[in-house]
Amino acid sequence: MRAALFVFVITMAGTSRAADLKPVEVVPSLDFQRYAGRWFEIARYPNRFQKNCASDTTAEYALRADGKITVKNTCRKSGGEPIVAKGIAKVADANGPNSKLKVTFFWPFYGDYWVIGLDPDYKWAIVGDGDRDYLWILSRTPKLDEPTYDQILDIIRRQGFDPGRLITTKHGAADYTGVRHPTQVIPCGPQPRPRCLYAPFPPPSSC
Repeated sequence: MRAALFVFVITMAGTSRAADLKPVEVVPSLDFQRYAGRWFEIARYPNRFQKNCASDTTAEYALRADGKITVKNTCRKSGGEPIVAKGIAKVADANGPNSKLKVTFFWPFYGDYWVIGLDPDYKWAIVGDGDRDYLWILSRTPKLDEPTYDQILDIIRRQGFDPGRLITTKHGAADYTGVRHPTQVIPCGPQPRPRCLYAPFPPPSSC
């Protein structure tokens, strides 16, 4: 009986903390021309669909003529083999902020891509979702200086995310020059849980 009561109290405490959190806020707007280009992943929440990414994770965005965005994500396995995934992003709501996007790597399934923090000069960005299940720190360079990283962590805390869950991404940990590996393109078939399609990386077929 005591054990059941203890579990009940813990559960209610967790529910109360979640209810106390304010909704995740996105930046007011995005300049897609400035946001386009290559970004390096600095850190992320662990997730199933990036479990094979050991290092050198990047995302490249290109604005299309129809207003949508072409997405190309790349990383390397522990043995150096590249993994490449391509998708399309679009503004989630034409009447809402354009910093709330949806991305798909297998139509018709879309996942949230919310820009919740952004450097005024577009040197770094924070991407998450409304449920605080996913989080990425992106930068135009493979590394961030400590004061900038601390600033980003402060934004993450104020948004109700837990910085303690972040894992950092290695870049340039090994030299793969001249090593020939076939590029792996991740298949994204229909999934029973489309929420595992969150950006900026798509899930493998095992989601």
